[in-house]
Amino acid sequence: MTTTLPSGRQFAPEFLWGSATASYQIEGAAAEDGRLPSIWDTFSRTPGKVLNGDTGDVAVDHYHRVAQDIEIMKDLGLQAYRFSIAWPRIQPTGSGEVNQAGVDFYVDLADRLIEAGIKPVATLYHWDLPQTLEDEGGWTNRRTAELFADYARIMAEALGDRIHLWTTLNEPWCSAFLGYASGVHAPGVTDDEAALKAVHHLNLAHGLGARAVKEVLGEDTPISITLNTHVTRAASDAPQDVEAKRRIDTIANEVFLRPVVEGVYPPEVFADTAHITDWSFVRDGDLEIIKVPLEVLGINYYSTGRVQHGTPVTGDGEPGPDGHKTSSHTPFVGATEVEFLPQPGPHTAMDWNIEPLGLTELLLDLSKRYPELPLAITENGAAFYDTVTDDGRVHDVERTSYLHDHIEAVGQAMDQGADVRGYFVWSLLDNFEWAYGYDRRFGIVHVDYDTLVRTPKDSSRWYADLIRTRTIAPVEG
Repeated sequence: MTTTLPSGRQFAPEFLWGSATASYQIEGAAAEDGRLPSIWDTFSRTPGKVLNGDTGDVAVDHYHRVAQDIEIMKDLGLQAYRFSIAWPRIQPTGSGEVNQAGVDFYVDLADRLIEAGIKPVATLYHWDLPQTLEDEGGWTNRRTAELFADYARIMAEALGDRIHLWTTLNEPWCSAFLGYASGVHAPGVTDDEAALKAVHHLNLAHGLGARAVKEVLGEDTPISITLNTHVTRAASDAPQDVEAKRRIDTIANEVFLRPVVEGVYPPEVFADTAHITDWSFVRDGDLEIIKVPLEVLGINYYSTGRVQHGTPVTGDGEPGPDGHKTSSHTPFVGATEVEFLPQPGPHTAMDWNIEPLGLTELLLDLSKRYPELPLAITENGAAFYDTVTDDGRVHDVERTSYLHDHIEAVGQAMDQGADVRGYFVWSLLDNFEWAYGYDRRFGIVHVDYDTLVRTPKDSSRWYADLIRTRTIAPVEG
């Protein structure tokens, strides 16, 4: 893969450069210091759910290697580090007594980051729900959202003013629809009504959690949420294809964007899903709770999709054209008679198409809809099959080219008026890639899964140079 967009762009000094990880994907220490199982511990230990039977029991052992990993961040010149907090470390059963050892781990992490000159960006939920709460209904149960507020309050009290930006949820679309509709993510449920209940209770958790943090730390405390807003295009201008795109946009984007930013659900979603539920789980006052002023809206972007009127494609768990593992159940609840079409290459190891200007399109669309709401790229990156060569390095020119073009795409959106405040590359380290186990590598730092030795890839050196110079350099190789 070669770059397709120009080099040489410079970014302003205040633009924030970082990288991101998630607790279950990197920490390991799954049964240490009071931590009890999450839904991903249960799911990954269920035969047939994760490629090669991999689990996050050890992951890349970040729990015991925090000092080493922060030294890597410091060497790269990262200005910010986006990490997630494992709820089962803080409240092992999701409620009740606080596990001080878990709290201490994240306080120490934040203190070490600050000492290294790196801004801590904390995500309260990146999918590792305590299994005890799932046994009681998980995100289909309104009480989970209420307990999330208690957990958020605990972390606000513990971390105080150490956190540069509080993010409530990461990609609630995946939690709701991959977890409860298609079942390819934990907890592995295939129930359309359950997925829609999860949508609302995740939205409610965002509102309750954000308000809890502000109650502890003050109304000016910066709050965010991270959405994997889909970029989907109709295969033609035919009315039925345009309607197919509308249905995907509604269930993929609008059910989170509009409640969180505007305090309303899109009316179309009620019509699209009337055969599934009457949405009676939405109570009076919920939408007022959900709408909390955001410091920034986090955007995760990897690829685009193309749809037409047709029969939904299902499969056996292999990557599908929408960029997610397929199953006999579509995650796009209510989007009946919508078919995703194969996207032209190039593709990553996830079989996701590479289209950087889709990111420009997304940022411009959001900035026009919500001109007063700043944006940040909270995840962007690519998986490839990397290896350490005889010279002891990882020459990942494909990933470096991917980053080059997508960061330039961010710059092009900013040229046209998008208020983008920062960029976080996914991911800092190779790690447990959910249902794909350890088969796909996203990191800019290679991890040998046998020895856990870290080796910075060429992409990390290129990124470090970008941070230092604030200039997009050509990609060599």
